[in-house]
Amino acid sequence: MGEQRQRYNEEFKKQTVKYIQQEAKTIAEICAELNIPKSTVHQWLAQYREFDHEPVANATKLREMEQLLKEKERELKAKDRELTDAQEELAILKKALHIFSKPKN
Repeated sequence: MGEQRQRYNEEFKKQTVKYIQQEAKTIAEICAELNIPKSTVHQWLAQYREFDHEPVANATKLREMEQLLKEKERELKAKDRELTDAQEELAILKKALHIFSKPKN
């Protein structure tokens, strides 16, 4: 008679795929650690893989993140300019209020 097949629930599969994506170990090492066949894990990767959990080593993801960083830097510079303008306006208004609030002689 053949060996009894091991069954895994959906949550276990998803957690295993997430674990593989976050670890620096090879798939073979993780399969040996968890005592799961490599072919099974490769099927799970194909089915449950989420690229948000991937390391940044991917060149495409690196370019996307650099572009996002540049965009955020531009937004930050624009906000800094707006803040500086608002501070200057406030200083001018304070001076004007001080000048116009003096009693007339």
